[in-house]
Amino acid sequence: MKQFYTLILLLFIGITGRAQEEPYYKDAYLEDLIKNEGRKYAFRNTNSETNHTSNYDLTYHKLEWNVDPDITQAYISGTVTSNFTALEDMTTIAFDLADNMAVSEVKQGENSLTFTHEDDILTITLSETVAEGDASAVEVTYSGNPESNTGFGAFTRATHQGTPIVWTLSEPYGAKQWWPCKQDLIDKVEEIDIYVTTPSDYTVASNGLKLSEDINGDSKITHWKHEYPIPAYLIAIAITNYSIYTETVYEGTENEFPIENYVYPENLTLAQSKTPVTVEIMELFGDLFEIYPFKEEKYGHAQFGWGGGMEHTTMSFMGNFNRGLIAHELAHQWFGDKVTCGSWSDLWVNEGYATYLSGIVIEHLDGEEDFKNWRINKILSITSQPTGSVYIQPNDTLSESRLFSSRLTYNKGSMLLHMLRKHIGDEDFFQASKNILSDEELAYGYAKSDQVIAHYEAASGEDLTEFFADWLYGEGYPTYGYNWSQDGDNLSITLNQAQSDSSVDFFEIRLPVELKGSGGESEFIILDHAQNFQTFTVPVSFQVTEVVLDPAADYIMIENPDLNTDDFIKSRVEVYPNPTTGKVFINQNNQEVISVEVYDYLSKRLKVLNQNNKEIDLSSFEKGVYFIKIATEQGTQIEKIVLEK
Repeated sequence: MKQFYTLILLLFIGITGRAQEEPYYKDAYLEDLIKNEGRKYAFRNTNSETNHTSNYDLTYHKLEWNVDPDITQAYISGTVTSNFTALEDMTTIAFDLADNMAVSEVKQGENSLTFTHEDDILTITLSETVAEGDASAVEVTYSGNPESNTGFGAFTRATHQGTPIVWTLSEPYGAKQWWPCKQDLIDKVEEIDIYVTTPSDYTVASNGLKLSEDINGDSKITHWKHEYPIPAYLIAIAITNYSIYTETVYEGTENEFPIENYVYPENLTLAQSKTPVTVEIMELFGDLFEIYPFKEEKYGHAQFGWGGGMEHTTMSFMGNFNRGLIAHELAHQWFGDKVTCGSWSDLWVNEGYATYLSGIVIEHLDGEEDFKNWRINKILSITSQPTGSVYIQPNDTLSESRLFSSRLTYNKGSMLLHMLRKHIGDEDFFQASKNILSDEELAYGYAKSDQVIAHYEAASGEDLTEFFADWLYGEGYPTYGYNWSQDGDNLSITLNQAQSDSSVDFFEIRLPVELKGSGGESEFIILDHAQNFQTFTVPVSFQVTEVVLDPAADYIMIENPDLNTDDFIKSRVEVYPNPTTGKVFINQNNQEVISVEVYDYLSKRLKVLNQNNKEIDLSSFEKGVYFIKIATEQGTQIEKIVLEK
């Protein structure tokens, strides 16, 4: 007896459970931007290897800043000394610095230098040619009111319970808003000293180790030192009346190091109840990947005025202390800070990994059921729209709403990694992840997508070109329909797949399937689905009553009951042209067409046509992907149509 079953469409599942998380992505400024998808800021993209700062290698910054949070307008002054090695003969050197910041003096040793400052580029004429391979240094003295209407604010003054707080957040292009820097993704400065002069009643949180706090009358100089390579956008300061407490990782061992928490006094008790889990998560990541990469200094949290967080190296700035946010920002210390995306197009190397590692925390601390709920929520987000790739096209890297899209960069990026883990297996997945972190070309440097992919191919021995073409560079996701029948000890399953976006011809998936029996039996199989209308015959030892596709929600996919049929057939009726700009036509090929229906990608039926109608007019619809369901006396077929305008 033939039986047919369909799963409930994931798109309409309501999920509840302990795996629900507070938003941890950079959404404090992005809530409005994401609603206005595509809004762009007038930033100059500086991650090209041919830009004005590519002719030297930064080796050291001495950052001397004066900041007074009591001044009601954001203001900074100071001197930045930059040591560099020439990569070619140099007569000038350039830094990124917003035009509204005023440069008062530039020196090379004892020599005052001439400079120009326009289009956010500070160009300095050196006192003499610095030959390729030689080292030199320049110091820039400047001041100004950093612009707060670009990016995430870059340099912000606010208050908490009436007390001023100043914080910085430079990702992606904000560092130049408040200091002269090399704002690209081709160079990390190898070492920094940060000296911040403030009124004596303020505390400064920053990168690295705090070496001293020297009070002189009403002022205080706080000295932080960081001795690991770091890009400009991860250098940060936060200043207010912090309360400080410490937790310890690997206590009593040779790997012991502190977690320093800088929190508002009014939130001290709450924070102390929430942050101890950081130790457990830190040790989990150490077991799965490698020990914390900055353990010779510290890890820390500094509270600031956001709902989200920012992964400044060794000191994450935190809007709250929820476990999901703690896990996400901590994960960045490996993926984002030690290994940093090689261009903003590759931002998933930062955000996809950090999001997935926060899911792994749920897997290990809460269990598989909560981790499954986490995945389902990610799939619901991803499939809420039919288009969008994890990889960010270069033309979109100036759009912060696209860069930090929770649906694509975070959620789809994290599920890409989970699907990769299922595709190649846990052993190869985690080994490749460790290899990325230990690769001498990538560690404390930058990684582009192809470099990351190469490690998973090497560890698994597989050619993953098609996998990443579909899931990283391609857009959309698959929609599944299927039927099955049992004949004695053999079960036949036929699969059909449609794609939500035309950029992917077919999603090849090693599809997990659960077979359920009348006596409570359960068996799991993997179907290597490589083409439409593919039929699999598998042996079974029990009477099957239900077939469940992807029972653990391991893949980005949905099922479409309205487009599911009792009889999969290969196309006998021709629908053309495809793609179309408006009309498509039906060639019946001597068959009697019983009905024709048009659906959108969410399975909503849009149009029902007379059986004799051989022309379908789609011109009134918006461009996108549609499905034509055609019933004939020989069965039913489904055609995906791409409407272009």
